[in-house]
Amino acid sequence: MTTNGLLFKPAPSFDEPIEMLRACHERIRAQCATLEKLAAYLPSHGADEQAQQAAANIMRYFDVAGPHHHADEEQDLFPMLIEVGRTQRSMSTEWIATLLDEHGTLESEWARLREVLADIAGGHARPLERLRVAGFVYAYRSHIAREETHVFPFADACLSAQQLARLSAAMVARRTVAVPSTR
Repeated sequence: MTTNGLLFKPAPSFDEPIEMLRACHERIRAQCATLEKLAAYLPSHGADEQAQQAAANIMRYFDVAGPHHHADEEQDLFPMLIEVGRTQRSMSTEWIATLLDEHGTLESEWARLREVLADIAGGHARPLERLRVAGFVYAYRSHIAREETHVFPFADACLSAQQLARLSAAMVARRTVAVPSTR
């Protein structure tokens, strides 16, 4: 299947920060699907090599990219939207307050899941509670749906090119690793 005559959809660049955030949501969905598969896989296979790799990949994503994504929103996107929302008298402040609360809940749930995943990644068979996984995945999917339904369209419609450039620069800076000087 093609997208607009292309064989694949090109990945967005940091020049398109809202599209980058949407792409991150796709990766979160993929990691959540892997987490669900891992929970179903463990009872019959234990912490074999595939389970260890899956657990390590999930941890790597939610330990690095996940916090960057939340920081992109909390430190840069949301404050911009609150500022724009005040001038337009929109509901953005209420949406953002809810999303910030959800970020805290998601991070707490991740910390609990991560403990188990770390053991699995280390080759120690440990049950991954399906109800906890289902709750985490449901919470993330619901959170993403709210952002994609309310926040991202508002950002697309209201942020100026200058604001988008500031958001882009902040996202790049957050992911840039400073190399220590050898002097």
